[in-house]
Amino acid sequence: MKNNTLVTEFVLSGVSSNPKLQLPLILLCTLVYLVTLLGNIMIILLIGMTPGLQTPMYFFLMNLSFVDILYSSSITPNLIVNIFSENKVISIIACAIQMFLFIDLGSTEGMMLAAMAYDRYVAICKPLNYTVIMNKVTCIALVCSVYTAGCVNSLIHTCAAFSLPFCKSNHINHFYCDINPILRLSCKDTYINEALLFVVAGLIEVGSFLCIVISYIYILFTIFRIGSSTGRSKSFSTCISHFTCVALFYCPIFSMYLRPNSAYAVDQDWVVSVFYTVIIPMLNPMIYSLRNQDVKKALVQFNVNMIRCIWV
Repeated sequence: MKNNTLVTEFVLSGVSSNPKLQLPLILLCTLVYLVTLLGNIMIILLIGMTPGLQTPMYFFLMNLSFVDILYSSSITPNLIVNIFSENKVISIIACAIQMFLFIDLGSTEGMMLAAMAYDRYVAICKPLNYTVIMNKVTCIALVCSVYTAGCVNSLIHTCAAFSLPFCKSNHINHFYCDINPILRLSCKDTYINEALLFVVAGLIEVGSFLCIVISYIYILFTIFRIGSSTGRSKSFSTCISHFTCVALFYCPIFSMYLRPNSAYAVDQDWVVSVFYTVIIPMLNPMIYSLRNQDVKKALVQFNVNMIRCIWV
């Protein structure tokens, strides 16, 4: 320990060191980020301004879009700056803040998807009691619980990670401050941190995923008991958008984090990291806009109203 220098700042490796790729990557990331912002803001505005979308399902969707905006903003702008800049230094405080936001918003999104799955379960399996069960107080309580649990989860991991001494190196072999690359820089045993990652994060993510799976098992049994093919098709259509978002979110999450730190491989995980930090927040509003008839109708009506306002 006497021969080691304690780290006071980190250096991110970035996405690519090839100068020829800098401009295309900057343009691509900027375009994706702008589409993410516009798409999710549009979803929020549509739900907030359309009386027909004032239901629990769209209340959760509006919060999902809000989380996606913050989720993308915690990574993508810094990624764009780092691609352009030769100096990719980030202070320990800034790195800790980025890690906190990333873990907080990532876990919040997973739990928000679970809340949406529960909403679909009640709507399809208990339709007569839907308005009673999914009342305004219940919806607000669920959303507040999701935000609180995400914040507590992130606080535990961030405090545990940055309480470690960093003296091996200050080079993070990643394009943002993720927990696994940070732990690899510590000159102290990270067994407790890995255990926390498996227990706390695993409990939240796996628990949310199990809630989704159980909800969909009940939903499928209920749908198959519907005699009318039209009724089955209508029930399926209300779930397909949500199920697509779930699949896109949880597949990379499980492959990245529910494994030992010794199995971490940057070369294999770089593409996965870009997908779930940059691409997924852009895809969610597209999926709900293209697959949901109510959202499409509201979008058409919104455009008509905008044209009328401009014309007048």
